[in-house]
Amino acid sequence: MTSGDFGLLSPVSASPSVAALTGDRAVMTAILDVEASWAAVLEEAGLVPAGSAAVVAEAAHVDFYDVASVAERAQGGGNPVIPLLGDLRARVRELDASGIGATKAVHTSLTSQDVLDSALMLLASRTVSELLLEAKRTTTALATLVEQHADTLCVGRSLTQHALPYTFGLKAAQWFQGVTAAASRVESLDLPVQFGGAGGTLASGTKLTAGSGSTPFTLADSLAARLGLAPAHAPWHTNRIAVTAFGDGLAALIDSFGKIAADLLFLSRPEVGELGEPLAAGRGVSSAMPQKQNPVLSVLIRSAALQAPGLAAQLHLAAATFNDERPDGAWHSEWPALRQLLALALGAAGHLRELTEGLRVFPDAMRRNLEISGPLLLSEGVSAAVAPLLGEDGKQKLQGVVDETLKAPAAEQRRIYTKLLREAVPADKLPDAELDALLDPASYLGEAAEISRRILAAYPDYAGTSKGATRG
Repeated sequence: MTSGDFGLLSPVSASPSVAALTGDRAVMTAILDVEASWAAVLEEAGLVPAGSAAVVAEAAHVDFYDVASVAERAQGGGNPVIPLLGDLRARVRELDASGIGATKAVHTSLTSQDVLDSALMLLASRTVSELLLEAKRTTTALATLVEQHADTLCVGRSLTQHALPYTFGLKAAQWFQGVTAAASRVESLDLPVQFGGAGGTLASGTKLTAGSGSTPFTLADSLAARLGLAPAHAPWHTNRIAVTAFGDGLAALIDSFGKIAADLLFLSRPEVGELGEPLAAGRGVSSAMPQKQNPVLSVLIRSAALQAPGLAAQLHLAAATFNDERPDGAWHSEWPALRQLLALALGAAGHLRELTEGLRVFPDAMRRNLEISGPLLLSEGVSAAVAPLLGEDGKQKLQGVVDETLKAPAAEQRRIYTKLLREAVPADKLPDAELDALLDPASYLGEAAEISRRILAAYPDYAGTSKGATRG
């Protein structure tokens, strides 16, 4: 039996596609890619024997190395770069058939933190590319919901209570805005290369490049370009804003996912029944209750949203305690927090994309729930229109109508409110037709349609087109 961590207790991110981008093998691949790219930079600058880069590139394939062994031996030096370098150098020597001295191109003038920081930024970059694809598929599906349900009436809730008439299109637009704003923030973040040498002074790099026409800074820029990372104007080995900003961006994106999941968990309750998750064989089952259809996608997304803030806080705690020129433990505490944030974000993004692309919408249930409060839901609009017709104490009179109505059983409130309101307002000041219009929930939607339009217009790259949602 193969041992290892497959995410048995982390179902939100237990996916081969997530593991492929954030797992131990992906980390080691990134480390090896940094070393191979550095060898190419050195050869291009004429600082190592010609042909060295090709040998290192051939040796730097993850399949040649035992991830479990490297992880265990990492305890000896406190990071995985050290044991992996020993294995990589041995492999390069084996492949250096012509004896050009290709090992000179391995890790020359670098330090473990240069490699691991750059590798984690590379890991992040690769994961973010897939994360943003998932996010854009989600926002495309949400944009379709906005357009399909621009006029679908539902009830807006405030502090758990019915507040005002709303549209499901606007609710979907607000979901869209949350995800797009957070995704845009992640997309805009720089993921910089790290290059500082043993203590952050570039002393070894300065000596290496003396008289060559290159400088440590030009080498670092070349490395960044090869890896597809942002250049860094200076080493950032003890200034962790790149890490904390990225972590905050991921947490904010997961927050936006969590908002949607929280709404779905309420709106899919049987007694509410306004929305339903996509149906799929085996999903949502209970081990004891055959009749249940649990909203599992929302549950998993919410679980990610509950974990993300603590992981982002861990990155800040580490950054705040980065003592000296390489810290004694704070750096090490970053690695699992950052990687778990990446895995949670990517896992949750996949679940949310599936949820939004197949979301079941039930307009009849929305209208039924809207009618529970009846015309009382229009009290704000009624007061604004009618109070001036009743003199200085118009608002107090209308509040009295509401208070009296609320004393009645829910089933009677519609009839009583309409009756008391009609009695309070002379027909010559407010004809029946105008009163009926005031009590139509579709008449009190404010700028819902324009707000939705403006939200979509603000993020055209995220609106796209999609298959849309299924109407129930």
